Amino acid sequence: MSAFILRRLMQAGVAILIVTLIVFFGVSVIGNPVDILVSPDCNQACHAQAVAALGLDKPLFQQYLIFLWNVLHGRLGTSYVLGATAVDLIVQRLPATLELAFSAMALSISIGIPLGLWAGLRPDAMIGKSIMAGSILGFSLPTFWVGTMFIILFSVELGWLPPTGRGPTVPFFGIPVSFLTLEGLSHLALPALNLALFNISLVIRLTQAGVREVLLMDYIKFAYAKGLTGRRVILVHVLKNVLIPVVTVTGLELGNLIAFAVVTETIFAWPGMGKLIIDSIQVLDRPVIVAYLMITVTMFVIINLIVDIVYSLLDPRIRYQRSAG
Repeated sequence: MSAFILRRLMQAGVAILIVTLIVFFGVSVIGNPVDILVSPDCNQACHAQAVAALGLDKPLFQQYLIFLWNVLHGRLGTSYVLGATAVDLIVQRLPATLELAFSAMALSISIGIPLGLWAGLRPDAMIGKSIMAGSILGFSLPTFWVGTMFIILFSVELGWLPPTGRGPTVPFFGIPVSFLTLEGLSHLALPALNLALFNISLVIRLTQAGVREVLLMDYIKFAYAKGLTGRRVILVHVLKNVLIPVVTVTGLELGNLIAFAVVTETIFAWPGMGKLIIDSIQVLDRPVIVAYLMITVTMFVIINLIVDIVYSLLDPRIRYQRSAG
């Protein structure tokens, strides 16, 4: 097990190194930040001084080595526009985005697995067919449209939930969160549900397909033949094997929720990283863009690492097969 984890850690380190290359060279060839920082009436000497101050007069590969050294030490530059360090700006917005993403993932699992299990056990029943038909909507309807409809229905027409904002926050292990207060939960409900719809449908489909496949296995028939109750067979034998692909896919989707919550955050004015990165792209604020990409990619790699470890715990054959390979 330790060899498996060590190998995955080495792979994660290589992946992050490759991403630093892509992020640095991809961002460096886009536009010129000096044009934003200096005034239009700046002369050539002033322009050259600004280029030297940013280190843009050095060869590109040397700039990358400096960038890599700064990344290893957690220094990703200072925002050209806001004047604060890029990491601080991202960290200030990170709790809101993580809260939204984890809430959406919790909804995906708590709603998707029971509905998928029901649809898999009762595929010919009206409820089972309705669940599978409803899951198609989660894949098909665009996020921005669903979010707008949520605001119109639940906020404007019914007045049940607030349309925008995060609401009051309270410290939780030093991190500001809103889900611990009733008003904060009311602000979180709509954006979390909107962000979770696609994943709910995905988990429903995965669980339903897994249940239908596992029920045909010989060990399930043997379990029934031994006289085990249907509830024990489903919870112990069926659900455990169904969770293996569900854990893998939902773990990967958590990274996507964190990285691509921009639309939901924009619609509901949720003060996460989404709005910050959109504003930074518009004004070519390179340090903030790079910091956002590096932090997001690092979280994505860490999530993948955790998923692989959990996957190997659920199915020990995985780590043995990879070791043999």
